[in-house]
Amino acid sequence: MATEIRVPTLGESVSEATVGTWFKKVGDVIKADEPLCELETDKVTIEVPAPASGVLSEIVANAGETVEPGGLLGQISEGASAGAAAPAAAEKVEKVEKAAAAAPAAEAKPAAAASSMPPAPSAAKLLAENNVSADQVDGSGKRGQVLKGDVIAAVAKGITASTPAAAATEPVKVARAASSEADAPREERVKMTRLRQTIAKRLKDAQNTAAMLTTYNEVDMSAVMDLRNRYKDLFEKKHGVKLGFMGFFTKAVTHALKELPAVNAEIDGTDIIYKNYCHIGVAVGTDKGLVVPVVRDADQMSIAEIEKDIGRLGKLARDGALSMADMQGGTFTISNGGVYGSLMSSPILNAPQSGILGMHKIQERPVVVGGQIVIRPMMYLALSYDHRMVDGKEAVTFLVRVKDSLEDPERLVLDL
Repeated sequence: MATEIRVPTLGESVSEATVGTWFKKVGDVIKADEPLCELETDKVTIEVPAPASGVLSEIVANAGETVEPGGLLGQISEGASAGAAAPAAAEKVEKVEKAAAAAPAAEAKPAAAASSMPPAPSAAKLLAENNVSADQVDGSGKRGQVLKGDVIAAVAKGITASTPAAAATEPVKVARAASSEADAPREERVKMTRLRQTIAKRLKDAQNTAAMLTTYNEVDMSAVMDLRNRYKDLFEKKHGVKLGFMGFFTKAVTHALKELPAVNAEIDGTDIIYKNYCHIGVAVGTDKGLVVPVVRDADQMSIAEIEKDIGRLGKLARDGALSMADMQGGTFTISNGGVYGSLMSSPILNAPQSGILGMHKIQERPVVVGGQIVIRPMMYLALSYDHRMVDGKEAVTFLVRVKDSLEDPERLVLDL
């Protein structure tokens, strides 16, 4: 008896995923709940566990293919038949490969008569991707239904779009200039992951949609650093987490957002939606790209609770184990480029949010205090905002409020 491996529910607003790496190959013995493969969505990477123990008898969706929730990924055979399943699956794959190789040499057959059955969903997708009409393909399914294999075979035979008009609708792709013969062997072309494609699209959409503007200020970090140095050991002993700077910044941001609600809002058509809560996104860089997990109701949390949640989310991000719920619903974002040494930058909005705060490297600089030149640990702050709904006065005031809270941390305790 075979057990099907299906695509799990991918989360709200996620309708498809790309099959990433298969950790197992056909014929491998697997245990229940053992990771079989990765699925890359536009938000996170998900591991698919084995639904049962047995032998991986078939892989239906190979790496790079697009799948939908509930779609078939493969099959697991169990019991005495498991040993025979692998050779059978391998033989099936070999037959398909031979058929595909022989297809170009085969004589093209006339197009089949139109079937009363619509093409299978997977076949319809391939037809659209290759700009081929269903009536150009011989259907091998019930009542002549066109299946995915039929489309693959037809494309292999060289069938193209039925009309010049259809071809004209294809977007024109401008190829980059060819590399020189000396450089070409030293280049590597790698397909973008779904996450990287989504990051690129969202950032470009934010630039094209929002009237984005950035205002800057600088903050003297002496008070926060002194407070941190005095209490960091006691803090870690009591709360089990290190006292960093993100807790102070997150708390300072929530105080400023309460005073200036436009920075904590978003535009929906001709409406402005004001968020009477603070879900703060914290940008985290991983080896697979930038992700923004969300600290929920940060305005109701203590600095210790914020530090714990940021630590938890950061670990999940680095392990590639963030869930959809961890990344949805943010109302404002903080990006800390200072951990990489950035001295100054202009962050891009995390749409549809109307504000994002950029933190930077703490660097000792000479500043004037009380008429005297002194050396202080200074940090540049950058607030990028959507000028369609946030006026310059509100943006500057917001940044000044964050600066005041950090230079006088007692304000955070007294809610001033």
